[in-house]
Amino acid sequence: MRAVKCLGFAAVVAGIVTTWAPTADAQWGDIKGRVILADGEIPEAKKLIVRKGDAGVKDAAVCAAIDLPNEDLQVDAATKGIANIAIYLRKAPSKINPALKPDSEVPVIWDQKNCQFLPHVAVVQVGQSVEILNSDAISHNTRNNPIKNAGFNFIVSANTAKGAGVKVPLKFAENVPVGIKCDIHPWMSGYWIAVDHPYAAVTATDGTFSIKGLPPGEHEFRVWHPVGYLEKSLKVVVKADSVTSVPDIKVPASTILK
Repeated sequence: MRAVKCLGFAAVVAGIVTTWAPTADAQWGDIKGRVILADGEIPEAKKLIVRKGDAGVKDAAVCAAIDLPNEDLQVDAATKGIANIAIYLRKAPSKINPALKPDSEVPVIWDQKNCQFLPHVAVVQVGQSVEILNSDAISHNTRNNPIKNAGFNFIVSANTAKGAGVKVPLKFAENVPVGIKCDIHPWMSGYWIAVDHPYAAVTATDGTFSIKGLPPGEHEFRVWHPVGYLEKSLKVVVKADSVTSVPDIKVPASTILK
């Protein structure tokens, strides 16, 4: 078990975490942290999935207009931070900050630009919908095969703007992240983190993340990368009205190069 200690709030002794029981008046707490490469380098040959000007790529005028990075292997050279890693509660807590309830009328935007999905990893809460757009001048098909929600496979026409996209409702949380593909351009992949709570984040380009408005107490997070789970049980103790710093999550290069 991995534990994060908050002085004055929890005692961590021999791997056992004892937490303070919050009162009815307890406020919320935040966490922050980062995921970094522990050792080694990502080989240059694996950092790109399409090279600019590659005439052999389908729809090369659009798809090979720029270098397309392999977003599963995005490591910041300066900080060694790893992007596109999801950190989320394994299950919804008994108490959820009402201020974090999503607006069901505002969809999560999922775009396709330069033959990539944007964003690469998206967090979607139950009750929200995803509006799938296409900012490219060519058509894409968008396909997924979730466990609990209805699957889909449809064409998204070229130059589909916000408000005119295909809306996909999310009715159920998923036990594992949902993969999204385009079969026309098979290197295109992305992921939805489908949750029934607001306590999820995706690491930025420098590997940092933050999750706000958690109830005080011990929480169990999962840390997920497209190769699989980096941490299935990351224990963090949150203190009311404070920001808890999670120790750096260090990932060996060999892990994300599986």
